[in-house]
Amino acid sequence: MTTFKFGPHLIHESQIFFKSKLTVGIVNLKPIAAGHVLVVPKRNTPRLGDLSTEETVDLMLSARKIGNVVENHYNCTSLTMTIQDGPQAGQTVPHVHMHIIPRKKGDWENNDDIYQELEDSKKSKGVDNEEREPRSLEEMSQEAKELRAYFQYE
Repeated sequence: MTTFKFGPHLIHESQIFFKSKLTVGIVNLKPIAAGHVLVVPKRNTPRLGDLSTEETVDLMLSARKIGNVVENHYNCTSLTMTIQDGPQAGQTVPHVHMHIIPRKKGDWENNDDIYQELEDSKKSKGVDNEEREPRSLEEMSQEAKELRAYFQYE
């Protein structure tokens, strides 16, 4: 795999840090916090309910593995793990994905403000917020390399 199709986007292999049978872990182009990554089924499927039982189980087990690594690597004390399932829920890429965001005490004034931050990081009609500067391929590749070291990677 040299690229991975995430909805309509092509993700370069260097941005992938985790692979299981049915799931990949990728770094985020426009993270809202250091270590904000995505867990994505390999099959391009828009909604959580469209996944098979095996894909759903693999997604959740992968999220747990990735979450443990992210929590350790970024020295955080908690994680926000969220799936925006459909456009009215804030999903901007029509491909099931779980956000894993490292959390520390006091990182947001009110704990649930993180959800507003996720929403504010996007514009209406499913287009990424142009105000948030995307990271370079080099920055994303470096982060993926650091995280990849924690996993047996194919």
